[in-house]
Amino acid sequence: MTSFEEDETEETATCLHMTFYHPCQQDKMMFRCLNFCKREQVRADEMAKFGRDSSVCHYNLVDTRVSRIQFSLQFYRKLNSSEFCFEIKNMSKKTKLTVDQTELGYLNKIDLPWKCIICFGDYQILAEIQEGEAMDYFETHLHLAKVPILQERCLPSLQPIPEKGIFPSLSPSQGKSPIEIDENES
Repeated sequence: MTSFEEDETEETATCLHMTFYHPCQQDKMMFRCLNFCKREQVRADEMAKFGRDSSVCHYNLVDTRVSRIQFSLQFYRKLNSSEFCFEIKNMSKKTKLTVDQTELGYLNKIDLPWKCIICFGDYQILAEIQEGEAMDYFETHLHLAKVPILQERCLPSLQPIPEKGIFPSLSPSQGKSPIEIDENES
């Protein structure tokens, strides 16, 4: 047997892609300690911590308005499943953390959706999970956004936009639209 034949089977790792944005990044460089555009391995039994304290957090944000530990991510496998997930926990006593439309107070935690926007203060982070098979570790891949993530993400319009400016549901045969009348008028 050759050494190639004896090598372990290569497995792909679950990768958490995170795109960071802050409106003052150009001036204050709060992301200067993050390692962008290079995948990093994190052991499955470790918690990925994001915050200001570089002695505790591997992902350091250089900003006095950020908590020592802002939030943490725990990698886990769902019970009776081969699916790997992340759980996000707000570790800040002062700042609420929003995951899409879900607001998390101190020590609140939820499963991280496969694609979501995490917000706290003026920070916006687009998180996307790329599935893999490795059980002993996961990877992070950090990116820097040049424009606001909330602005970039297209949200569906709640009101349909009519062609030629005419709403088909308001045709003359359906009667007139309601008119506001003062209760003192007869």
